[in-house]
Amino acid sequence: MGVLLWSLAGVLAVAFLAAGAMKLSQPKQKLAASGMGWTEGVSAGTVKLIGALEVLAALGLVLPAALGIAPVLAPLAALGLVLVMLGAVVVHARRGEAQMIAVNLVLLALAAVVAWGRFGPYSLR
Repeated sequence: MGVLLWSLAGVLAVAFLAAGAMKLSQPKQKLAASGMGWTEGVSAGTVKLIGALEVLAALGLVLPAALGIAPVLAPLAALGLVLVMLGAVVVHARRGEAQMIAVNLVLLALAAVVAWGRFGPYSLR
């Protein structure tokens, strides 16, 4: 199970690092034009905040556990991603974007498994 949790954390870290970096590096208008229509309904600062949270969570999923420094941050990062994905589900539901809701629910489920495993029976203490 430990290998599965590391694998899931790695996949989530890559996905959220890429998504967060894109939100941090691209202007809101370019993101909206490239398929992130939800950005039109929020401020540029909110987009940057979400990007920063995604990057921090991606780093928090892997680095504390890998370095053995404050490993409790790994499940907290996974829990944070669960909350971010819950927000994403709400936003996409309001916009009627069923395909994006499905993607968000898959990412939410993966983050929930990592949080459960790292808080519970497979903690890194």
